[in-house]
Amino acid sequence: MASKQVKYLHTARLITLLTGNRNLWKNSEKSAEQQQQSQQPSENSPADTGTVGNNSVDQIKKLTQDLEVLGKEVENLKEQNIQLLDKYRRSLAESENLRARLGKQIADAKLFGIQGFCKELLDVADILGHATNSVPQEELTDKNPHLKSLYEGLSMTQASLFQVFKRHGLETMNPLKEKFDPNLHEALFQKEDSSVDPNTIIEVTKLGYKLHNRVIRPALVGVSK
Repeated sequence: MASKQVKYLHTARLITLLTGNRNLWKNSEKSAEQQQQSQQPSENSPADTGTVGNNSVDQIKKLTQDLEVLGKEVENLKEQNIQLLDKYRRSLAESENLRARLGKQIADAKLFGIQGFCKELLDVADILGHATNSVPQEELTDKNPHLKSLYEGLSMTQASLFQVFKRHGLETMNPLKEKFDPNLHEALFQKEDSSVDPNTIIEVTKLGYKLHNRVIRPALVGVSK
């Protein structure tokens, strides 16, 4: 390549001397310099290419390692996210269960807050019932106006008390002639009675009571064999 450039320069000089055209000589020198400069990178390109290739391989290896590290971190974060989500769901379920239990307890407290007071009044109702039942019906005539008035007063008081019970959800249970239910009744005795089926309530010693369908006192009964 160098010999061709020298020949090219000698040819340009010869043409210049023959024609006297100096511009052609200057242009030829510039073109020769440009060709020489363009050839220098091409001569060094194999070494530079090797260096660039080595650098590219190293960069790819480093990027691969970084990607592996990032992949592991992503997997760890996913696992932590799954664990945290499971804990959150469990906590949410527990809080909902707790809220439901508290709501039920509050509702029960509103409904059954008077349960103790009602039990105390049951004794009063029993006394009124015994008093009215103990009066002979044949004695309730105009010949005994005081007894009749007393009986009527006790009956009215008893009826008024039962109305108050009903307004507050307290209901009486008089299970005469019904089948015995251990959840509602308490058997005091058994006796033979051919007029009814076995396990039938034939006598009620004391009435039972339910407060909003919750038994607060079972009925005391006698059952047939």
